[in-house]
Amino acid sequence: MSEEGQPSVVRTFRGDGRIGKAFKNMAMVALRPEDFSSPVAFQMALSRLYESVLKMMESGGPEQTYVAEVKFTDDLGNQVAIAVDLGKSIPPFSSDKVKVEVTVKIYE
Repeated sequence: MSEEGQPSVVRTFRGDGRIGKAFKNMAMVALRPEDFSSPVAFQMALSRLYESVLKMMESGGPEQTYVAEVKFTDDLGNQVAIAVDLGKSIPPFSSDKVKVEVTVKIYE
């Protein structure tokens, strides 16, 4: 049951994670698959990246944080990857390789 008392579906997935450092405000600096579709698209992507990096540097530079890259396989066999922000301090794990459990709750 959900918080509202409505029936819900809960599914738990298990997978692996990898912990590392990342720049939090670099999310806007990303390449997409369509950026590699032609030389012109790639050049436009590089221009977009350059502008994003300049804006980031003008706003005080990159903010470093620890993230976990979480990978698991969904019910249809697709590999799913998500990022989880772990904060600015070193996470309390003995290794950068971790096990993960992802819970999905569906309700109205």
